[in-house]
Amino acid sequence: MKLTHIRNQIIKTMPMLNLDQLVSEDLTNLNRGIEKESLRVNPTGQLSQQPHPDQLGSALTHPNITTDFSEAQLELITDTHNEVGNCLKQLRQVHQFVSRNISSELLWCSSMPCMLPEDSRIPIAQFGDSNIARAKTVYRRGLALRYGAKMQTISGIHYNFSISNETWARIYGRSHDRNELIAIKNQHYFSLIRNFRKHAWLLLYLFGASPAVCDCFVNGRVHHLNKMANGTHFLPYATSLRMGPLGYQSDVQSSISVSYNNLTSYAQSLYDALTQPYPPYAAIGLTDGKNPIQLSNALLQIENEFYGTIRPKQPVQYGERPLLALNRRGVEYVEVRCLDLDPYQDIGISKETIAFLDTFLLFCVLSKSSDDSTEENRSNSENQYLIAERGRDPSLKLTRDKDFSSVKSWGADIIEACQPFALKLDEANQTSIHAQSLANAANCLNNPEETPSARVLQDIEEKHNGSYFDFIMSLSSEYTERLKQDTLSNEVLTDCENNVKSSITKQQIVEHDEQLDFEEFRKEYVSQEASRILLEERG
Repeated sequence: MKLTHIRNQIIKTMPMLNLDQLVSEDLTNLNRGIEKESLRVNPTGQLSQQPHPDQLGSALTHPNITTDFSEAQLELITDTHNEVGNCLKQLRQVHQFVSRNISSELLWCSSMPCMLPEDSRIPIAQFGDSNIARAKTVYRRGLALRYGAKMQTISGIHYNFSISNETWARIYGRSHDRNELIAIKNQHYFSLIRNFRKHAWLLLYLFGASPAVCDCFVNGRVHHLNKMANGTHFLPYATSLRMGPLGYQSDVQSSISVSYNNLTSYAQSLYDALTQPYPPYAAIGLTDGKNPIQLSNALLQIENEFYGTIRPKQPVQYGERPLLALNRRGVEYVEVRCLDLDPYQDIGISKETIAFLDTFLLFCVLSKSSDDSTEENRSNSENQYLIAERGRDPSLKLTRDKDFSSVKSWGADIIEACQPFALKLDEANQTSIHAQSLANAANCLNNPEETPSARVLQDIEEKHNGSYFDFIMSLSSEYTERLKQDTLSNEVLTDCENNVKSSITKQQIVEHDEQLDFEEFRKEYVSQEASRILLEERG
């Protein structure tokens, strides 16, 4: 019997973490980080056609400022923080620096996009001349071909969360070697993911803020949205169109049955989608005759193409695939991907929202979870779509353990189950914000008109004559100007400017050291041979 198999059997018999094992220090040292996407728009609200500003540094190597799908889609990234206030402080400082360096442009403060041109005029992000930079751009060309460029301009908040390594070591480390500790962490994080996927619909209900879109987003597409005045479409009970069938989703990917029972099953369930040619994409080809237009012809070019509400993550090294990083070093944190930008917050997220997220995620990681199944995965997806489009409908029923439940009843049960975790977090951090976040959530369940999605529709209709564009444009102008004018200390400004210079130097070094031909690099990068060997070793 393989040693890894013996270790895995031992891990299965290990008791899971429970709340009583966590001391105050564990709960004040939770790791968190934020990745926030925002479109750059010109003063008339059109998607910017300007390249990523030189004043913001290299999108390839800057640690805090990069681009997502489009050259006009900024991604602002915080470092990892133990203290929520410091995390939000850094996010605000990055916003301030960016706002000062995008000329007369604005940061669009909503998840659903601004006035968009036709797909061919949405500029795809460019990262330089190195192989990894070209691979990033080719990957995005593939996304545009497969799903359309407009869908890729949808923006959101990604929230990264983990329990500190000091906590894992204190509770498990004395009697286990490094590989066993990795296996223990993997077990807990995949348990978190299974619980999260089952209950994540509540986050869409509570924090969804995209019930309406500009006409330009749905022009030429099949949809069942209602028409509002002044170029706006909406659904009356929608919470997050971004997370529904019209948003950042893929019918093609519904054929992938991903298992979240453990790292091996997760990787193996993605393997075929990453390695086997998918006929419609194979028909597109890898080049247009001159330039590469896809990284591969598989259903997924790389792991990050798989859409999901949450991902297991391990920081990647240069040129390393995400799945290979997970197989080598295990799950380091989870990335929550279902949060809309909050249009009522100038940086897109509030301290109160983070308090609820931390409580909810702690509940997910420390609560018992059952293995997933194809049937449960299907009901999770159906519940997500129902909440996205009809979440505030009082007649809505969700599938719950092969039965049906109202949003109010199930939501109240989740909030009640989260209470002990909120109290423990409040006690450790000497605050009451976690318990208050649950009280706010309960209020939204009882009063759907208090949810962000309901407030957005009310403000569009009553204050902006039914125009989603006018509503978001007004807030975006206000926030960008405020962030420009807010005080940014000389010390922070100097650090920001040094990061810009350093990122440009790092990009130049990468490009100078490049030796491998791009096609050779592409083949090596998309190859799953190394992952397959590792999977067999761990199996």
